[in-house]
Amino acid sequence: MADQHFGGIKIRHLYKIFGPNPAAHVDAVQKGLTKAELNEKHGHVLGLRDINIEISSGCIQVIMGLSGSGKSTLIRHINRLIDPTAGEVLIDGADVVKMNEAELRTFRRHQTAMVFQKFALLPHRNVLDNTVFGLEVQGIDRAKARDVAMRWLERVGLRGFEQKYPNQLSGGMQQRVGLARALSNDAPVLLMDEAFSALDPLIRMDMQTVLLDIQKEIKKTIVFITHDLDEALRLGDQIAILRDGEIIQQGTSQDIVLHPADEYVANFVKEVNRGRVVHVEAVMRPFQAGMASSGTRIAAGSTVEEAMRLLTSTPEGDVVVTSAEGEALGLVNLRELAGAMVNSHTSAPPAVAAQ
Repeated sequence: MADQHFGGIKIRHLYKIFGPNPAAHVDAVQKGLTKAELNEKHGHVLGLRDINIEISSGCIQVIMGLSGSGKSTLIRHINRLIDPTAGEVLIDGADVVKMNEAELRTFRRHQTAMVFQKFALLPHRNVLDNTVFGLEVQGIDRAKARDVAMRWLERVGLRGFEQKYPNQLSGGMQQRVGLARALSNDAPVLLMDEAFSALDPLIRMDMQTVLLDIQKEIKKTIVFITHDLDEALRLGDQIAILRDGEIIQQGTSQDIVLHPADEYVANFVKEVNRGRVVHVEAVMRPFQAGMASSGTRIAAGSTVEEAMRLLTSTPEGDVVVTSAEGEALGLVNLRELAGAMVNSHTSAPPAVAAQ
């Protein structure tokens, strides 16, 4: 398995301008030229503006936004399927932007793997041959490649289907093949561009569960693109929300839900089931000397919804929030938990002007 210390990503001051002479307009965009002005005055399109993201090794970074916000453009800079107009994309300290053709080819084969929305399976290859494809490209011995592929096909629930062809599989099964193919490469960075968006809701939830279960074992650095907030909140260790090629807010699911940066983000999160996102320590009263530490206990990191289930049997009492070592950190009651379930922030900051 790949060295799990690898896979850290730093994107610094990344700009992408589409058009015949993009470099000529970087300075103006850096000085504040808007997306609309760039298009109207110069006939160029602003794809990304000053993107800065740091992704720790082994984490799931979700990038979300509406259609046209720049999500897919951004993820394609990580393996340089798109060349930036300006900026750096550092993977374990190496700048992908500065790699020559041979270095880039090696990087793509060994450092990254990609799962696409439309599955991107080869129709003339069966499930097993699709799964070993990346290993074949790397020159791995066929017997060894087959063993690796079969292990991952079993892990994603496809043992017994290895001789089937893509057109014999459901959409969910095809995406499991795509995931097994990506995991077989054992690259430290996994790029997933709207990977589950084409699936029916129940199959989509199932694939999310498969991914989360596997991630507990393999600890890849995963960049996951989605336009679905529920998916982002479920999967993301960190979330970045894009609009018109700019990052509007970065943070954990709790940060996004409890402290939306502006009206645009607030509108994204207003229908969220907060009980499944907010943790008990966000609403607890800090433990102080003299407080009773006996009674029902729940670990920090548990959701408000989980705590409410505990309190249904003792609605008048407190739940003691504890650390991993069992130390009392705070208290919370049913009323406080219920308050956290509703959209309690009183006012969002003014909306950022549309570009």
